[in-house]
Amino acid sequence: MTTKTIPWGKEEKLKWKREQVIKRSYMEEVVSKINSLSDQFNVQQYGSLSSDPSKYPLYIITSKTLDKSKKTVLVTGGVHGYETSGVHGALAFLERSAKSYEEHFNIIVAPCISPWGYETVNRWNSETIDPNRSFIKNGPSEECNLFLDAISELGHEIFVHFDLHETTDTDNTVFRPALGQRDGIPQDVWDIPDGFYVVGDSDKPHNEFQKAVIDSVREVTHIAPSDKDGRIIGELCIQEGVINYPVKSLNLCTGFSNAEYSTTTEVYPDSPKVTDANCVDAQVAAVVGGLNYLL
Repeated sequence: MTTKTIPWGKEEKLKWKREQVIKRSYMEEVVSKINSLSDQFNVQQYGSLSSDPSKYPLYIITSKTLDKSKKTVLVTGGVHGYETSGVHGALAFLERSAKSYEEHFNIIVAPCISPWGYETVNRWNSETIDPNRSFIKNGPSEECNLFLDAISELGHEIFVHFDLHETTDTDNTVFRPALGQRDGIPQDVWDIPDGFYVVGDSDKPHNEFQKAVIDSVREVTHIAPSDKDGRIIGELCIQEGVINYPVKSLNLCTGFSNAEYSTTTEVYPDSPKVTDANCVDAQVAAVVGGLNYLL
C-alpha cells in the first residue's frame, strides 16, 4: 500500500532547481553540430529559453526548399534532454541520411527541444515539468510552446513523426523517486527493458510501420524482450518491441499533430551490449526503416 505525502510547492521546486548542476555543454556538443549543417539545410533559430536566452537558443533544421506537393517528415530529439542518443541521433540522421530522402519528403528536424535538460542531464525542465506530457497549446512547458509555435509557422502538415527517446536506469534511481516527491505519490519502479523498443499511437497503431522500424534497428542493436507477462514498462506488447500509448490524450510529443504515422523510439543506453555510437546508430536506423517502409 502506498502512502501519499505532501506534494512539492514553490519552495521545494526552487530548491530542486538550485540543486541541478551543468554537466555538459549544449553549445559545444549540439549547437556546433547544428551550425555545421547550414550548407546543406536551412538552420532556423525559433526562440530561446527565457532563463538564459544566449545560452539556450532553439533550432529547427529543414530542407532548403519545403515543397507543398511533398509529404513532410518530422524528427524530434531531446524532448527529455537527458536522453543523449535522441539528440545526437536526430543530428546523425541529418548528417548521414536525410538528403537521400528529400526527393520524396520535406525534412524537418528539431534535434534538442530541451537544452537545459540536456546540460543538466534531466528529464524535467527547470520548472520540474515533464515536456513529454506538455505538448498542448499554451501548456505549462516553455520548451513545448516555443516548438509548437515554430511548427505552426512553417505551415506544413506532418505526415510522419519520429520522436527519439531513451529509457535509462536513472528512470528508476533518479526520476521516479523525484516524481513521487514532487506529486506526493510514491512511484513503483519500472522493469527497465534491455534493448530497443518503440511506442506507437493506440489510435493509429500502424503495426506494419512499427515492425519496419524494429526490423531496421535489429540490424544494429538488440530488441527489448517483453517481461514474463508480455509487457514492456507495464504496457502490453502488441508485437516484438512495440507497445502503444494514447499519445494525444497524454499530450506526448508524437500526439501534437495529426500525423498519419508516428513512433517514439526508446534506446537503452545502459545495456552492457551497446556503446554510445551504437545507440545513435539505432536512432538513425529507426528513422530510415520507417521512411523506407513508407516509400
